[in-house]
Amino acid sequence: MRAFAMLKIGATGWIEKEKPQMGPYDALVEPLVLAPCTSDIHTVYEGALGERNNLTLGHEAAGKIVAVGKEVKDFKPGDRVIVPAITPDWRTVQIQDGVPACHSEGALTGWKFSNIKDGVFAELFHVNDADMNLALMPDGMSLEQAVMLPDMVTTGLHGAELADISFGATVAVIGIGPVGLMAVAGAKLRGAGRILAVGSRKRCADLAMTYGATEIINYKNGDIVQQVMDATRGLGADNVIIAGGPASVLTQAVDMVRPGGSIGNVNYFGEGDVLPVPRLGWACGMGHKSIKGGLTPGGRARMERMAALVMNKRLDPGLMVTHTFKGLEHLSEALEMMHHKSADVIKPIVLL
Repeated sequence: MRAFAMLKIGATGWIEKEKPQMGPYDALVEPLVLAPCTSDIHTVYEGALGERNNLTLGHEAAGKIVAVGKEVKDFKPGDRVIVPAITPDWRTVQIQDGVPACHSEGALTGWKFSNIKDGVFAELFHVNDADMNLALMPDGMSLEQAVMLPDMVTTGLHGAELADISFGATVAVIGIGPVGLMAVAGAKLRGAGRILAVGSRKRCADLAMTYGATEIINYKNGDIVQQVMDATRGLGADNVIIAGGPASVLTQAVDMVRPGGSIGNVNYFGEGDVLPVPRLGWACGMGHKSIKGGLTPGGRARMERMAALVMNKRLDPGLMVTHTFKGLEHLSEALEMMHHKSADVIKPIVLL
């Protein structure tokens, strides 16, 4: 079968691969819609996960089941399914011992696609533990909406969860690409009173306002920390969500959150060995400023909840789709769109 792969750091291409094998709890899925992610860019062009050779890329998909293992009870061939980007092994002692499912076999091990196993950018892909990791695509959900759920929606909303937003809080969201846009939406859903969205691209800024931002902070207009402090009369934001940017955004987040406030990070820091925390910004280490960083929860229940937000008209993630391609062969073009990100790009998708 054809697959679009990371050949080595800095290089991608089409290769031929054997069709994946399936265990008794697993499923094989044919993609209906695929989306490239900035994480793919970090992996390929920054070598963020180290060298990967001929690894099929992609972790955002919705598709149709082709086959299931003999122990799969809730799904059958022909079912249209949402495939979460994070597909943990739910049958681990570590999960029973309280370790988050996305880390149950070690750090980031719930992130299997295009990390520790072949991803979804192929004619056919494998899903482990199908009953626990797949979710049926509801009737009436568009493919554009469905493919935003596996990563963009759940990751952005997880930023709001990690930041522990209270009703009426003032929240700053750093980065308003797709994940940041969903963090804005998540902050609104969690009851934020004021949402300061940090970004410069007009198309993203306009959509951030649609999703619930009350103000746009543009780094081209000056230091974003100072802008946030000015907007809050020197108090700082109650909560900050980091959804994009280089390592320096962590410093900015610590500097702009108030004493006793909280920071939720869902940004993938792809380079460097150390992340900087400012000494004075953290009040010499005693500012009661909490920092939580997390890989989004995966699995079936999470995807079903994300789908419920869409079907009950609480959220329309399909608004983020700016470019649509038809045919598997366009994956390379879509990926390069995420690589170079012209002003009009938020999220490209590929329909099959």
